[in-house]
Amino acid sequence: MEEKEIEGSTEGLEKTLKDYKEKIPIINKGFVTWERDQVFTARIRGYQFEYDTKAEEGCFPTDTLLMSLPGCLGIDIVSFLQKMRVEIKSFEIETTGERNPTPPQYYKSINMVIRISGNGITPKKLDRVISLSQEKYCSVYHSLRKDIDVKVSYVIEENVL
Repeated sequence: MEEKEIEGSTEGLEKTLKDYKEKIPIINKGFVTWERDQVFTARIRGYQFEYDTKAEEGCFPTDTLLMSLPGCLGIDIVSFLQKMRVEIKSFEIETTGERNPTPPQYYKSINMVIRISGNGITPKKLDRVISLSQEKYCSVYHSLRKDIDVKVSYVIEENVL
């Protein structure tokens, strides 16, 4: 019974995602402006954030790269689960990245732990939506180096009143 619910929902996901993905611009344009010392301001689509090599006035560029992956994965997972009529009460992805110790200091591995609570959440549904995101929909995941070891796990927490 649950398998049919997931399969039917997956077909609905395809249509929902098609509508959403068609609105994503193919070409993106942003600006990074040097402010002073080693502080830069990045601007894209009306948003801005600071980069700072001392991490006093902003983050490192690799911080935003690291957080782009759980951001993309999280958007996919939440939208897929909502389409499956799962009621999400809380959702958080703790992300840890390990970098190469010498230049270029790229990420060698990224570990994400999803903490989620709500109604109708099952390991089978989470496995399915994580797989859909990683295999087909997460643009950030598919933009990373192929030799990065990416792991995703989850904890389904009890509903807290």
